[in-house]
Amino acid sequence: MSTTEKCLVVIPTYNEAGNITLLLSRLMAQVPSVDVLIVDDNSPDGTGKSVLAFAQNESRVHLLTRMKKEGIALAYREGFSWGIQRGYGRFIQMDADFSHDPADTQKIAELLKEHDVVIASRYVTGGGTSGWGWHRQLISRGGNLYARLVLSAGPKDMTGGFNGWSKRALESIGYKTVVSRGYAYQVEMKYRALKAGFKPFEFPILFKNRTVGQSKMSSGIVFEAAYRVFQLRSH
Repeated sequence: MSTTEKCLVVIPTYNEAGNITLLLSRLMAQVPSVDVLIVDDNSPDGTGKSVLAFAQNESRVHLLTRMKKEGIALAYREGFSWGIQRGYGRFIQMDADFSHDPADTQKIAELLKEHDVVIASRYVTGGGTSGWGWHRQLISRGGNLYARLVLSAGPKDMTGGFNGWSKRALESIGYKTVVSRGYAYQVEMKYRALKAGFKPFEFPILFKNRTVGQSKMSSGIVFEAAYRVFQLRSH
């Protein structure tokens, strides 16, 4: 893999105006080696306008606006396609709510020079979560264990959303044809990578609960994830 390939951080957003300007500021300061694409689902709170205002003075920041709320799976698909069309060879998935530390983005970008798939993991030695109640802990740990058992999968963090991909990996797993939406999307992407012969590299992170805005987690997302993971086993 070439170490000179451009790296793009893809961040789906919906009503993240309270976070987005500070997040972009920190990424620009802490991770000079990446560009950032915000994929916004036409947020009514003005997230897209905040990104455009920031981008006027920062050429590394880009905005892709979608007309309605369609979820992270389609946002990532469009974001990856946008980047591949423009010559990017490394991609990072990241949340907009500061649950993912911008400083860890630099680590993923560097690791992608040697690995096709990188997982910023809550569940390897040294990783963890902060600010979660027992209910959220149960959903996350239980869902992750369920995915690993059903799919006989190796990575410790199958459900996490802070990941890195080479262009080669994305195209090999058929990122445009991923069926899952919501919570199950991350599982299907990693499972496809395993089936394609990639060996994900995991490193520990501390996942922090959001302090601004509202979580997108819902019971419907959890049930869809459980159903989709079971379906994946037969594919």
